[in-house]
Amino acid sequence: MKNLPRTRFTGSDLSAMSAYEVVALLRKGEVSSNELVDLSAQRIKTVEPRVNAMPTTCPGLAVAAGQRWSQAVSSQGEAGYLAGLPIGIKDLNAVKGVRSTCGSVGLKDHIPDHSDYFVERLEQRGAIVMGKTNTPEMGAGGNTFNAVFGATCNPWDTTKNAGGSSGGAAVSLATGEVWLSQGSDLAGSLRTPAAYCGVVGLRPSPGIVPSGPSSIDFQTEGVQGPMARNVLDTALFLDAMAGFEPRAPISYPAPNSPYQAAVLQADEKVRIAYSRDWHGFTPASDDMDRYLRRALQLVENQGAVVEEACPELPGLNHTYRVYRSMLWASGPGRADANIQRHFKGTLQGNIDHGRNLTIDDVYDANISRATIYKNMQQFLTQFDVLACPVVGLVAGPLSEEFPTHIDGKPLIGYIEWLKFSYLSTAATLPSISVPVGFTDTGMPVGLQLIGPPRGEARLLAVARAVEQAVGGALGPIDPYTPKAK
Repeated sequence: MKNLPRTRFTGSDLSAMSAYEVVALLRKGEVSSNELVDLSAQRIKTVEPRVNAMPTTCPGLAVAAGQRWSQAVSSQGEAGYLAGLPIGIKDLNAVKGVRSTCGSVGLKDHIPDHSDYFVERLEQRGAIVMGKTNTPEMGAGGNTFNAVFGATCNPWDTTKNAGGSSGGAAVSLATGEVWLSQGSDLAGSLRTPAAYCGVVGLRPSPGIVPSGPSSIDFQTEGVQGPMARNVLDTALFLDAMAGFEPRAPISYPAPNSPYQAAVLQADEKVRIAYSRDWHGFTPASDDMDRYLRRALQLVENQGAVVEEACPELPGLNHTYRVYRSMLWASGPGRADANIQRHFKGTLQGNIDHGRNLTIDDVYDANISRATIYKNMQQFLTQFDVLACPVVGLVAGPLSEEFPTHIDGKPLIGYIEWLKFSYLSTAATLPSISVPVGFTDTGMPVGLQLIGPPRGEARLLAVARAVEQAVGGALGPIDPYTPKAK
């Protein structure tokens, strides 16, 4: 799939290459970490004024880390998974010694004295943190803006929003600031920005990527995951993230075979179930359905089987909202009062909903969750994946916190438009957003694929088959602003 004619990329040839290709060059000593850090810093300086994707950078730490990895590769042959590759880290996650705000005024000057577990692992495996990517306050919202740094713009049209909550991460990839960027996902926070910005975002099964430290380490709803410009790079990043961490109680070992191997061995013989709205559970615009069917026809032309099908998902709305609300109430809802007093209204509403749950609400959610999981597990013995929209409509204006209508039909509440994200979260299933084309107005379109329990390897292989069928991944672009009419 080619970029639109109106787009261009004025960054370096190295910046336009895939992470997989650049890591290979690092391993061979044909490029150094220091060179890549310099290229990344230059690109960040060039595009940030127009997109606001990575408002916090750490050039001193990056240069020092680049020197260490260049020496390790050249003198000892120690490359790790990423071999000294610059990456972005979402501003919800701590990096030792780097300002970490969570997009909240109450934390605007916070500098942690430790890194999150997966950040430590990535740095041990060859990642160089270039900076922190923008997020809505505490990750609450499908549009990336906050009172500390402002809004992140969609580079395909800077008057549009980038999605959330990993909007800064998606934009840092789409503009070529870094080769890989980490995100996190509760209600589509990896998947929505990936779909809106033309990159790949994978929500792994809980436990694949160790999270923490946290006061709610046993929660399974919010997970860390990889974002990249193509499926193979996403698998590479997941390989670097994955593995057992004894400090993270629900983590488990990485698979014997790397996720990259599954992608490289992918074929076109896949079986895909497609559903526009999950038996009327959530609306999708006529345009969105048209774009996705057009892409799936290309996949089918390459030998895949695509059928209209979806299992029953009883009580999904209640189930997801209960677990989501408990997470907000037990996480941000227990923050210091000096932090909470700055919370935006929608975030405070999430917390209040969690505080007002009844024990019967929790019991009912537990029962429904088990049924949904069983139905999906059985369904995905017949199909490789369930395909559906990531969201039911295209990216809206930058100023719009959340959409209120789809095809003229009103949406109730600020997360109603994100209901396609609920299933993976509630049923603990992996899911991925893959770019599959453009809207009539030239904005990227993402297709969501939901895989079986702990089925990341097969999910990535199917995603690769889809990516190849639609013409390949998109490349990075310079931010584009349409001329005023």
